[in-house]
Amino acid sequence: MSVKEVFLNGEYLPASEASISIFDRGFTFGDGVYEVIPVYGGRLFRLQQHLDRLRYSLGEIRLLSPYADLEITRMLERLLADINGDASIYLQITRGSAPRNHAFPGQVQPTVLAYAQDVVYPDMATREAGVKAVCYPDQRWERCDIKSVSLLANVLARQYAHEHGAAEAVLFRDGKLTEGAASTLFVVHEGQLLTTASGHSILPGITRELVLELACNHGLSCQQTDITENQVKTADELWLSSSTKEILPIVSLDGHAVGAGVPGPHYHHIIRLYDDFKLKFRNGEVS
Repeated sequence: MSVKEVFLNGEYLPASEASISIFDRGFTFGDGVYEVIPVYGGRLFRLQQHLDRLRYSLGEIRLLSPYADLEITRMLERLLADINGDASIYLQITRGSAPRNHAFPGQVQPTVLAYAQDVVYPDMATREAGVKAVCYPDQRWERCDIKSVSLLANVLARQYAHEHGAAEAVLFRDGKLTEGAASTLFVVHEGQLLTTASGHSILPGITRELVLELACNHGLSCQQTDITENQVKTADELWLSSSTKEILPIVSLDGHAVGAGVPGPHYHHIIRLYDDFKLKFRNGEVS
């Protein structure tokens, strides 16, 4: 599905007719934030959690959204009106268009863009095979809790992974795991599920929250903590999670097998729980 219609600053337009000023601060400074929201069976998945994170990011960059949550919800539902299957929503808000100056402009209307797009969620073959990853230094800024559109460091890390035949770059800062270039990382170490503690060094992932909720509610010991590079490299299992990748096992890190080199038992447990939750969501049993 190609993008046919977009929402841009209060209007629904054919994608081919939508345009943004060359002076938009999202273009000149990366001055904006965004969300990617999964859609299953035409329904927005974990929408309130995504809207809450959007509000947080906007607040941290001192940008007031021109739309309330209900207005955004109606806008997104309109974009999904002809979609009954799986997709994703891209939603971006920048500080708007103004003459180039680093300091905030005066009274400027934010630029709001949203559209639905096709996405291929991981199939069973990908889950069973697992993916490869490589280690990479975390060279991003120190406010990774903000879902900023300024992603050059992430792009360079993911490109490094791509050039080395890997699906993801596992990022380390000062000898400690942060996250992936575009994902949360989970480590199964000595039977316990570990992930980096919330803070400025990582994005508060929506899928991350759900994984922790499912794991902790179904008997798997969970801890948010500092994780050393050695713990990652000697892990029994590694997983990555994101809104579009869901949960995937990492079976190779820097060319070395993770655990037995195949998806482990804890992964099989969590992905069953995740799929059960998705099915209940599709059936309207959970929100």
